[in-house]
Amino acid sequence: MPVDGTPDPHEVEVPFGTRLKLNRTRRGLTREVLGGLVGRSASWVKAVETGRLGTPKLPILLRLVEALRIRDLAELTGEQSVPVELFTGPGHTLLPRVREAVNALPLGDDRPAPPLEQLRARLAGAWRARHSAPNHREVVGRLLPGLFGDAQRAVHQAHSPADRAAARSVLSEVCSLAQFFIAYQPAQSLLWRVAERGMVAAQEADDPHALGVAAWLLAQAHRDAGDWEAADTVTEDAGRHLVRYLPDGNRDVLAVWGALRFEAGYTAARRGEAGSAWRHWDTARRAAERLPASYYHPVTSFSRPVMGAHAVTVAVELRNGNEAVRQAERAPAEAIPSRPRRARYRIEQARAHHLAGLRDEALRVLEAAHEAAPETVRYNGFARRMVLEELESREARRRDRAGGLAARIGLLS
Repeated sequence: MPVDGTPDPHEVEVPFGTRLKLNRTRRGLTREVLGGLVGRSASWVKAVETGRLGTPKLPILLRLVEALRIRDLAELTGEQSVPVELFTGPGHTLLPRVREAVNALPLGDDRPAPPLEQLRARLAGAWRARHSAPNHREVVGRLLPGLFGDAQRAVHQAHSPADRAAARSVLSEVCSLAQFFIAYQPAQSLLWRVAERGMVAAQEADDPHALGVAAWLLAQAHRDAGDWEAADTVTEDAGRHLVRYLPDGNRDVLAVWGALRFEAGYTAARRGEAGSAWRHWDTARRAAERLPASYYHPVTSFSRPVMGAHAVTVAVELRNGNEAVRQAERAPAEAIPSRPRRARYRIEQARAHHLAGLRDEALRVLEAAHEAAPETVRYNGFARRMVLEELESREARRRDRAGGLAARIGLLS
């Protein structure tokens, strides 16, 4: 037992309700917020915590694990260990190589760094490959080690302050690319190191675009970790910083500013603050409408078509299934040119249908997501949870369909 007298739920026999309360309070979540995240009321959470209701069935357990960001199902049940990898995704085979590249220091490496223009061209090619490949992690994972090493050498070998700033800007964007590879994998400490290194490099480069992208990703990391206040601070501080550059007419800076406004709305939706969530979404939409119809930001995917996908996400996070389905019907996935982003949107559509009780449609949309980008579904916790829930369906037809999808995304391996 810790010195503060709080029982450790992993060392003593603790009822499920007490384990739930301990994990909830450690995450700083109210009963209202946790209930909203799993589709239940605050009174339901209280009833479970106080023992008036028993241990929920598997579908709700999976939602609780996801909402509380815990490592193992046993942290809630105290029983059989089921690693969080089951519903957050496995580690990619290239993860060790990427980790090694992130951890390596270029000290003593006298090989000349490539010219910055060549590095920028390689980086742009890596983003294009990510958006077009169904196995985008495989593609990006093979490119990242070389990009990391060359970008770090470019920073250390720069001959002037201007060259060093430009190299740091490239390094920051390499860190951004790395975060897309690491996300949803069992490598949280690595994700945080890369996010923080990207922010530091962007600040040292004094590059508004790089800083905005780094802030966009850092805010997501904070929100996914349950630290919504930190996510708000990052989006608001970065947004205020970028506002001064908007009159210059730089489309990429405007896009990143708009993406940050949506992130603020996403966090508000997680809190259940509908008015703030839709207000931020509308501000982001107006920013998107100032961009050309064909514009698509290579990192954030910010664009006119993506605003429809964002509307579905807001409605889903607000637990409004019918509104989420309505928004999904208005925003075709085919309008999004990026394969992984299109698959990610399909997952949001599936969440909408699942929330509205349209389970067959949810599975159909998940299958479409898998067709667009199998790796996106394989590593996405929402998708894995929905498939796992349907494996428990009372309808044999739906269980069989979910079983086929589970096999394809590696849940049964």
